[in-house]
Parts: sequence; structure tokens; C-alpha cells
Amino acid sequence: MTQFYVKPIGKIRICDEGMFVDVDKQYIQALKELKGFSHLVVLWWFTECDTEKSRSILEIKNPYKNAPAVMGTFATRSPERPNPVAISTAEILYLDEVKGVIQIAYIDANDGSPIIDLKPYTPSLDRVQMPGVPAWCSHWPKSLEESGKFDWENELNF
Repeated sequence: MTQFYVKPIGKIRICDEGMFVDVDKQYIQALKELKGFSHLVVLWWFTECDTEKSRSILEIKNPYKNAPAVMGTFATRSPERPNPVAISTAEILYLDEVKGVIQIAYIDANDGSPIIDLKPYTPSLDRVQMPGVPAWCSHWPKSLEESGKFDWENELNF
């Protein structure tokens, strides 16, 4: 069997100045030609859920209002899962390819969350024009931009 491991390439930084992706020095050259992309796909690690208990949770009770009472972990965006990997699409506000700093509009990660990988958002590969979703969440926003104005407090039980 092939050995499998994940090595962080940077961290999320959240401060008074905003939200940032700080890329470790040895990976800065990988940012070359990222300029011009408006959004970034950030894969990051839910460190707070990297426990044996959290990794053993395969069903989530009442994660969303109006959803089924019990849902499989893979049917949710819960951080409690066999591998606590998260994915977020973030708008790039500023990119410093020399220092390895990317300012982003928003990310649902915590300060210091390890970044596993970065990918440019490309509509031809990342956008589904007419995705299907269950009825209980069909009223959710249809875009990242709309999500910022949506009342998520009325949808989430966590």
C-alpha cells in the first residue's frame, strides 16, 4: 500500500486587517501566475475536529433546520468526519506573490487553520450550472455572493 500523508502549505490568518492565506516560504513560487483569477479554492484542515472521536462520527443529528433528523456525514458540511478536510471558495482581494500572502474576502476557517492546497477557481471545472439539491435546502443561495447576505442562523443548528 502506498503511504499517504498531507503536508500543510500555509495557514489561515484572521486579524483586524482582514482574512489572509499565508503561504509557507518554500511554496511561494507555486503562486506564480495566480494573478488574474478572481477566486481561490482553499483546502484546509479542521484542526479542532482532528480527534479520534470526531473522526469516528459517521452520522450527524439535526445539522440543519428543515433537514432530515439524521444525516450521513458525507451529506453534510460538518467538520466531524473521517478526514477533517474542508473546502472553501474565497474571493481574492489582494495577492502578493513575493511575500506569499493572499488577502481573501471571507473564509469559514479559524485563525491558524492549516492549508492543505490552493487551486484557482475556474468556472469550466468548478461551477455546475444547474445543480440538484434536496428540497429541504433548495431555498439556499445559488451563489457565493448571495450567501453573504443570507440568514444562515435560521438554517444551521450548530
